Formats: sequence, structure tokens, C-alpha cells
Amino acid sequence: MTERRCPICAKVITAEAPAQSAPFCSPRCKDVDLHRWLSGGYAIPAVEQDDPDAEDFARDPTLH
Repeated sequence: MTERRCPICAKVITAEAPAQSAPFCSPRCKDVDLHRWLSGGYAIPAVEQDDPDAEDFARDPTLH
């Protein structure tokens, strides 16, 4: 069997780890991950682009 590690603390996950905490080693690591999601820690950065306007359509007729 391959060794599984907690994605938060990197501890080896044993068979005794609570099943409801999977894939984490403990409820604490599960809560840390949830907090990261809810606080935007896992957000993908994006570059905002301007909406096309009349000037853009004049330069590139394929935008119509």
C-alpha cells in the first residue's frame, strides 16, 4: 500500500485517522483547509480585461 500524506501538515495518514476527516489526518487539518477556501487562499489570480468598445470593433472586425 502506498503512503498517504495529509495535504495540510504532510503527516503520514494512518488507518486510525478519523474517516470523516479524509483526505486529511485530523479534523483540525480539515478545518484549516476549509478556512483557506473560504478566505480566498486558494483563489486563482486573474487579470481583468476591458470590455470591448467601439474602438476595439473598428480595429478588429472579427469581434462583431
